[in-house]
Amino acid sequence: MEFLDQPFFEFMLIPLFIFVLRICDVTLDTMRIIFVSKGYKLIAPVIGFFEVLIWVIAISRIFENLNNWYCYIAYAAGFAMGNFVGMLLDEKLAIGHELIRIITRVDALDLISTLRHEGFGVTSVKATGMQGEVGILYVIINRKRLKHVVDLIQQYNPKAFFTIEDINFVNKSADPFYITTSKRRNFFSLVRR
Repeated sequence: MEFLDQPFFEFMLIPLFIFVLRICDVTLDTMRIIFVSKGYKLIAPVIGFFEVLIWVIAISRIFENLNNWYCYIAYAAGFAMGNFVGMLLDEKLAIGHELIRIITRVDALDLISTLRHEGFGVTSVKATGMQGEVGILYVIINRKRLKHVVDLIQQYNPKAFFTIEDINFVNKSADPFYITTSKRRNFFSLVRR
């Protein structure tokens, strides 16, 4: 095979192949970890199977080309790019729920009213902070709606301090604590547990 002996194949195609494989396996690794942390017991092992299969193919190409340092660079670059792609994919899928804790020193009735009108369950608590009385709002939301809620907070109470935490499980049947206007089911809700 004359084509396989050419420098183009050895120094371009093999490293490119390793780079692409590494992007795929690290992206799958990132997604598998997310699905494991969210409790998706059926999909995480399937992703793990393909992740390891792709990794074995990539590492075997490295061992077949131990003298080609371009393969090492491609392997490392694919790892870095795979992390980036995995994070982008996580943002786009926005699987799971978040808890937004809002601490405000000013009246937040407009914000509470707007959030409830938008279909979000809001729990408000009066508390005492370092500089006096504050209000604490707790809102549990679907991650897909996070940007919208943050925009509402900034619109109605721009000086509010808020934190966002990942939630592993939400008991959705415990209304009125969790209210949502969206009753759509997606693929991930079908393969959970």
